Amino acid sequence: MSTTEEHVIPAKPASPPQPATPAQAAQVAGNAEPPTDGKRRLLMTLLIIALLIAAIAYGLYYFFIARFHESTDDAYVNGNVVQITPQVMGTVISVNADDTQTVHVGDPIVVLDPADSKVMLDQAEANLAQTVRQVSTLFVNDNQYAAQVALRQSDLSRAEDDLRRRMTIAQTGAISLEEISHARDAVRGAQASLNAAEQELQSNRALTANTDIADHPNVRAAAAKVRDSYINYARNTMPAPVTGYVAQRSVQVGQRVLPGTPLMGIVPLDAVWVDANFKEVQLQHMRIGQPVELTADVYGSSVVFHGKVIGFSAGTGTAFSLLPAQNATGNWIKVVQRLPVRIGLDPQELEKHPLRIGLSMNVDVTIRNDHGGQLGAAPNTIYQTDVFARYGDQADAEIARIIQENEGGAGLGNETQDTSSRHPKPTVGYAMQQPPVVEARGVTQ
Repeated sequence: MSTTEEHVIPAKPASPPQPATPAQAAQVAGNAEPPTDGKRRLLMTLLIIALLIAAIAYGLYYFFIARFHESTDDAYVNGNVVQITPQVMGTVISVNADDTQTVHVGDPIVVLDPADSKVMLDQAEANLAQTVRQVSTLFVNDNQYAAQVALRQSDLSRAEDDLRRRMTIAQTGAISLEEISHARDAVRGAQASLNAAEQELQSNRALTANTDIADHPNVRAAAAKVRDSYINYARNTMPAPVTGYVAQRSVQVGQRVLPGTPLMGIVPLDAVWVDANFKEVQLQHMRIGQPVELTADVYGSSVVFHGKVIGFSAGTGTAFSLLPAQNATGNWIKVVQRLPVRIGLDPQELEKHPLRIGLSMNVDVTIRNDHGGQLGAAPNTIYQTDVFARYGDQADAEIARIIQENEGGAGLGNETQDTSSRHPKPTVGYAMQQPPVVEARGVTQ
């Protein structure tokens, strides 16, 4: 039996994969991923171009616009707070305004009890009336004494005529020497009476010469007392010096107040300004009169106020603080100081969008035109009111009325009067008004 031997050739074991060479790996990676070097370079180029454009744009903006502006948000609205203080002592009987309410110039806002001052005024007016009557008598006596002089001159002329007739008849021996002596005595007596009458006339004229009743020293002295008493009486009614809003009211009905006691404040919001505290390094090119744009936090950026620089403070905030810095001590640290700059606002814009004292503002000053100075060029601001001058006008009118009622017809036709220097009395344009009483529980009118 034949057998066929099969020779089985054993399989060779698989050899492990050989690591790829770097060239092969780079070729495989290049075939698997798209190329990105071109895009990266393009993006970097665009970024650099954008940065250059932004830098150039900012440089142009700074060169043409930004370097001519200085701004700060350390700015606040400021204004006048007109204090209402009594000028005389008294008890408050009426308060006619409260906080947040509007008062107009001349409105009586606080009234004191006028009883005591009214008594003094009545006494002074009575004294003036009596003085006017006494002075009027002096002017009337001028005419009376002049008539007496004329009468004594007539008596002297008659006595002299009698003496001449007797002296003529005495040459014939028909009249005795005794009668002639009596005639001479009559002449001397008439002459003495005439001299006495002339002295009385001159004495009375010395009290009335070169004046009239209203300008007589005695009348002027009495009128001064009336004016003083009237002004004290009028000062029991305190008017509003300005138009504005009441703030910080502290007075109460029934309170006893002394002269100078603060009762309330009045804020005229139509004349507020802005105090902007700029750093000292921002003031190099800032000048009076430069235009300013402002925005208020209360209205937002949609409302823009316009104004101008009207002045610089004489010192920094720390220099005028309650406890100024002691820079001479050893623990000194340099701090950038801020100087208050006053900025005036447009009244028409304030009327449309009123501002209150203390509100925050954002300020931008245009310093393109830096000609001019920071000191000495600010115009002076004048604050004044005439409500208190009316008291004197009213007193003069009251004095003129008393004189007119008590002088009568004295002095009319007196040739010795010099009326060319008489001054017309001022008229009163505002009458004294007693406001209605406001109850203490706070009811407003």
